[in-house]
Amino acid sequence: MVQVEPRPPRRAVRELPAAERPRERMAASGPAALSGPELLSVLWGTGRPGASAYQLATDVLALHGSLAELARADHLELARLPGIGSARAAQLLAAFELGRRSLAEWPIERWHVRTPRDVADRLTPQMAYLEREELRVLLLNTKNVVLRQSTVYQGNVSAALVRVAELFRDAVRTHAAGLIVVHNHPSGDPEPSPDDLHLTAEAIAGGRLLDIPLLDHIVIARGAYVSLRDRGVAFDRSGWRG
Repeated sequence: MVQVEPRPPRRAVRELPAAERPRERMAASGPAALSGPELLSVLWGTGRPGASAYQLATDVLALHGSLAELARADHLELARLPGIGSARAAQLLAAFELGRRSLAEWPIERWHVRTPRDVADRLTPQMAYLEREELRVLLLNTKNVVLRQSTVYQGNVSAALVRVAELFRDAVRTHAAGLIVVHNHPSGDPEPSPDDLHLTAEAIAGGRLLDIPLLDHIVIARGAYVSLRDRGVAFDRSGWRG
């Protein structure tokens, strides 16, 4: 008969050597040195009966598959998880929202757009996992440095609902030399829809009337993006100085 050795009991974080505790490791080596479960255990501080904060964090991540999927969960979904509850759910939502806002508020004077990838790399972490469509406009100067980023629409992004005047409103006020339209597909598929193409055509025409060229329309999804400029759409390329 094969004898199975019992698993060692789980130890609370306070029972670990100081060098192995997440908070002490963060203080010594910085947050980048910690794993996902360790970061969550620092955020929550305590676990639940029978499980340390680290084990609770490990279980929650296992249920969702990744931090990216966990970031998509809402308060009700998180609060229902064993050992989480309303308070821990709120802490987690606040942490993810702070991360998104810090990305959005990164100093724009450093943002020089040379290629569509420069836009996608910057905005994908902010937009790829949003639950609904969001349309943003980047206003650029004559050297393709971003002057301002603004959200002009949330919901169903289509030519029937998005007014072209709204896309160019801030561009006219700030005397922008060009603009880039960016929106996301919550479905995860970045392939432009007929509505996306229609909106792009109307925006190109509007930009020509206002002498503020539309330089690109970029569709962002999870881990992928599509630049309509790269797809061969007839943008006014005289304004692109990347």
